[in-house]
Amino acid sequence: MRITTWNVNSLTARLQHVLDWLAANPVDVLCLQELKMTDDKFPIDALREVGYEAAFFGQKTYNGVAILSRAPLREVVKNITGFEDQHSRVIAATVDSTAGEIRVMNGYFVNGQELGSEKFAYKMRWLGGLHAYVQTEMAAHPRLVLLGDFNITPEDRDSYDPDGLRETIHHSTPEREQFRKLLGLGLTDSFRMFDQLPKSFSWWDYRMLGYQKNRGLRIDHVLVSDALKGHVKSCAIDRVPRKWAKPSDHAPVTVELG
Repeated sequence: MRITTWNVNSLTARLQHVLDWLAANPVDVLCLQELKMTDDKFPIDALREVGYEAAFFGQKTYNGVAILSRAPLREVVKNITGFEDQHSRVIAATVDSTAGEIRVMNGYFVNGQELGSEKFAYKMRWLGGLHAYVQTEMAAHPRLVLLGDFNITPEDRDSYDPDGLRETIHHSTPEREQFRKLLGLGLTDSFRMFDQLPKSFSWWDYRMLGYQKNRGLRIDHVLVSDALKGHVKSCAIDRVPRKWAKPSDHAPVTVELG
């Protein structure tokens, strides 16, 4: 079973990219972030034509998340239970696989903008709410995958300039502590279960030849619960779509479970 996360930075602008990528990479589940559309605009028919059902949670102009699946989705929950939030950032659903059911939690984590700002304070509150929610979900669904655009570099090796960017947004100690707290619930960063090339990133700025110079960050993650850890066969970043015309600034990240 292959599960992918991809921040498409507008599904309206990138729908054809998604369809083209799925044609070449027919994964079982594709989780999207930054739909930037309301639910009535979601291209459910176009996705059904290529074999995918979808659970989606949109928002005008900003945010928005979706889970696409070849198998039926059930027990869909939108946003963080117990945390009041006006933004569409989290969607969870259960999907059946040949090895049993898997709970998929897809999140577009708060950016935070700048340390000391109100947006950063919101990020910290949101991460605290997420931690409690994931803990509850894992108790009910031991076979769980938490994935999405985390807007956090877990370690220095996940940044093109760890020294120059130290204690700035995505690189701060409080953010990394929240990431480690999620791991402490019994989750594992599937990408780091394998030997990876140095400077492996999933996001590159559009400006200043960010992609061409590989000035990137690894902020898109797939965390797997202990019950699934032994089933992880691989985890990889697909840089190909980042080379397409008018791409998302993020690349897809796929975990394979056996």
